[in-house]
Amino acid sequence: MKKIIPVIVALILIVVIGAVAFGGKILDKYSYSKELADLDEYFGVSGEQLAIILQDERMEEQAILRNGTVYFDIDTVHKYFNEGFYVDTNEQKVLYTTANDTTTAVFGNAEYTDGAGAHSLEYVPCFQEGDTTYLAADYVKRVTNYSYEVFDRQLQVYTEWGVKQTYEIAKKTHVRVKGGIKSPILREVAQGETVELLEQMETWSKVKTSDSMIGYVENKRLKNLSTEVEKPVTDYVAEEYTSIPMEGKVSLGWHAIGGVGGNDTLDAMVKEGKGINVIAPTWFSLTDNEGGYRSFGTTQYVERAHNYGLQVWGVWDNFNYKNETGSDVSTYQVLSSTTKRQTLVQSIVDTSLGLGLDGVNIDFEGLTSDCGEHYVQFLRELSVACRKSNLVLSIDNYVPFNFNNFYRLDIQGQIADYVIIMGYDEHWHGSGDPGSVASIDYVSNGLERTLAQVPAEKVVNALPFYTILWKTEGSTVTDEYITLNNVTDFLKRVNVEPEWDEATCQNYAEWQSGNATYQIWLEDEESIKVKLNVMSAQKIGGVAVWRLGYGTSGAWELVKAYADS
Repeated sequence: MKKIIPVIVALILIVVIGAVAFGGKILDKYSYSKELADLDEYFGVSGEQLAIILQDERMEEQAILRNGTVYFDIDTVHKYFNEGFYVDTNEQKVLYTTANDTTTAVFGNAEYTDGAGAHSLEYVPCFQEGDTTYLAADYVKRVTNYSYEVFDRQLQVYTEWGVKQTYEIAKKTHVRVKGGIKSPILREVAQGETVELLEQMETWSKVKTSDSMIGYVENKRLKNLSTEVEKPVTDYVAEEYTSIPMEGKVSLGWHAIGGVGGNDTLDAMVKEGKGINVIAPTWFSLTDNEGGYRSFGTTQYVERAHNYGLQVWGVWDNFNYKNETGSDVSTYQVLSSTTKRQTLVQSIVDTSLGLGLDGVNIDFEGLTSDCGEHYVQFLRELSVACRKSNLVLSIDNYVPFNFNNFYRLDIQGQIADYVIIMGYDEHWHGSGDPGSVASIDYVSNGLERTLAQVPAEKVVNALPFYTILWKTEGSTVTDEYITLNNVTDFLKRVNVEPEWDEATCQNYAEWQSGNATYQIWLEDEESIKVKLNVMSAQKIGGVAVWRLGYGTSGAWELVKAYADS
């Protein structure tokens, strides 16, 4: 018996130890973890960095808190808040152009300037660190509709306001990184505290606390689901852009002028262009990389045009002088320099007012995408100057596609008086690709894409009073222009009778001569009529014609009837 007792004791101890171990495992399995999350790691921040919570989602981008001021990098500002801020790193400044003024802040200076002078701030509005430009959140907020609140490691930002659902915490508990009792704790929430419901699941819900901790709480700890209307900011006033509209539709004819002597053709051009109410002489062209330009403008021309009852919108281009002389004129160099760009803007306005012009027509072509932001800032600044000077601002554009969207028709539609779509060059001179200059699908689809970005009353569609004759010989394709007023004589000379092509809504002809194949998609009165019908259906702001001197009496009668309708 004495020998058995130790064995029994040992067995009991083994059972007890096993039970304790088993119980420990059970307890561990079902007990709540007390592990605290590393919040720096959770938010992905260190030092002066702040995680950005935009609405109810943490962004990849971060803000910084420096000297008590929150800063965003410029890419974050453009992406989420306001793309209107323009950075000139060479001149060390940030500009923002409103409907009526441009504010300028110099890197590192605690002030900004505008038309009223210098204004001191209690913080530095912008600075550069490495290759990155930072803007103060409060400086951005002056012209942007958003709110923000700073917490320990996170920054809550709202750009939209609506209705949210909230729960009351029924009993003190923890918000955890993930749903599950073993997930690390973000923070404790007290009984009676309110949390925003982001997503409800079977046993856990995703919530956001009052200090913008986003995590999970057990459903059994939630009670009293309610709805709350969010309050938007009240200190933001949206910009109001005024326009200078024509009475009725715009009916514009471009007057191509290659020298001062070309102004003498005004009378002939007006006689041809029946129904036009705007004439746009091609007077001005960039001549260097400093913002210099040449001018063929005269006050006598403007006075004569006014006597005909016409407005005169002077055309400014970036290519005619360059093409004529072979000079190295870089639009990028002019527009990317704030000093040069603003000098050009002032020149445009001063010259226009000096000549007595009614408006400005900007025709900057061949821009590359890297010039886009500078071109848009140029247009913003020019729009302010034109608005103050009562000058109509019209801007010429290609038919919009993804590859040229940096011309930003959406912004043009806001700041300009008229956005002119050059509804031609679907197939262009020198392209080596025979086809229509302006098929009906090209025109109508271009208008639809434009109208998705620009108010209809500001849209003007430009018609081509010319076509292209294509010659294909072997693998060589050449072409030549034929103006609308020369089409009939040309067809008689080659003894060709065109046929109507329903796909392009143009008369089409094709013939052989020797080893060459000739093709022509005609612009004539029939094709012009179809285009004008499409324009009427879209209820756009008017018509432009390239160019005076190319038309026929019948075509101009159609334009006049459209403009008068």
